Amino acid sequence: MKKILICTLSVIFPLIATGSCDTQGNGNNPPPEIIPPESEMESVVYLSKPDGSAKFELREGLVNKVTNPYLPTIKVDTNQQYQQVDGFGFTLTGGSAKLLWGMTAESRDAMLEQLFGVDGDAIGTSYLRLSLGSSDLDEYTFSYNSTPGDVEMNDFDLGYDRRYLIPVLKIILGINPEIRLMASPWSAPVWMKTNNSTVGGRLKTEYYRAYALYFVKYIQQMQAEGIVIDAVTVQNEPLHGGNNPSMEMSPAEQAEFIKNHLGPAFTANNIETKIVIYDHNCDRPDYPLTVLADAEAANYIEGTAFHLYGGDISALSTIHDAHPHKSLYFTEQWIGAPGNFAGDVQWHMREVIIGSMRNWSRIALEWNLASDPKTSIHTPGGCTSCLGAITIDGNKVTRNPAYYIIAHAAKYIRPGSYRIESAYSGNTDDLPNVAFLTPDNKVVILVLNNIDTKQIFNIESNGTTFTTELAAGEVATYVL
Repeated sequence: MKKILICTLSVIFPLIATGSCDTQGNGNNPPPEIIPPESEMESVVYLSKPDGSAKFELREGLVNKVTNPYLPTIKVDTNQQYQQVDGFGFTLTGGSAKLLWGMTAESRDAMLEQLFGVDGDAIGTSYLRLSLGSSDLDEYTFSYNSTPGDVEMNDFDLGYDRRYLIPVLKIILGINPEIRLMASPWSAPVWMKTNNSTVGGRLKTEYYRAYALYFVKYIQQMQAEGIVIDAVTVQNEPLHGGNNPSMEMSPAEQAEFIKNHLGPAFTANNIETKIVIYDHNCDRPDYPLTVLADAEAANYIEGTAFHLYGGDISALSTIHDAHPHKSLYFTEQWIGAPGNFAGDVQWHMREVIIGSMRNWSRIALEWNLASDPKTSIHTPGGCTSCLGAITIDGNKVTRNPAYYIIAHAAKYIRPGSYRIESAYSGNTDDLPNVAFLTPDNKVVILVLNNIDTKQIFNIESNGTTFTTELAAGEVATYVL
């Protein structure tokens, strides 16, 4: 006869475990030994609570060494390694740069140190996306060449970026010279487009070569400023022509532009910047699959970028499975003002951070870095309620949900880390998690309690098991 084991267990922190077990079947057996805590592990734990009473706050007493076989376990295996991480961060929009530049030098330097430094209370932002030309979170639309017919780009100039963006970037590079930068165009210059407008339209075929040279000039002029562009995406949201600025581009057009113009132009000018395609939602994995199916275009393509305003984050794995040697990038997700700390942190940690990493992304980026109290810096028709990671009001700074979302990942999961195996023995939807091995051989585990009740669980790593707990909606970064 099979024995049916019925156990009750209570655990109170600091961990004091008591248990009682009865067996039904062949007599009564003594309860299994439950070993009390021997000592707290050498670990660092940062916690965020949904009510905002803790926001990426260092907490002690959450990790205790115990043996309790009845709790579900996150088992970490450092020997199973997946993609390498390039970083976590934001988009430094023109509006963000203007707000930062408007602060006093002392206040601005202190804020940028907190954002991009790694010591003390700094959160270690390690990756930034830029707009190649204006985005909808600039104060007005602009391009780097407004001279119609200048196909040789003789009049190309970074122009408006020199006022705020480049000076701010130089300060950031002084704090973190290794930060990686990706640039994305929202639109080609209007004279290259079918509708002669910043909104919608397509790139005229006769200007494919000129537009490829536009990318080259951008990279070269940024390099002359001491700013290295690690990657470019070919077009931000190529299936959305309603933003200001914006430009539509089909998969066939993107493949044609890359294989016959952008790729060869980069080669001819010794440009090492990576070319990344798509840069749009997870509901259309067919778009990058179509572009990558063109072998000539694929030779120039390093990876695919995604947003998550539609579809499922698993679309990244769809691309990985079809093209395992191409990289994946999660480049944008907005938070609407005024923000909801509990809901925003839970959704973005689950989907943007844990979700994108478990689906092979090398980066995870929130949208705009900074906004003002009225989210007023935007183009006509641009986003009117995009909440920055920080709100800047003169020299006063308010930290918003995206600041803490990125902090949970960026501070300890440094560039060069590898995602490693982390398997949960319980319901994975209840306790989403992801683990990393850092360049200094630390294990970092991000865990979200995705249900409405407290969860007590084990984490097993490198032969050591400890027990911890998270209340409903809480997020923790464990550094072992």
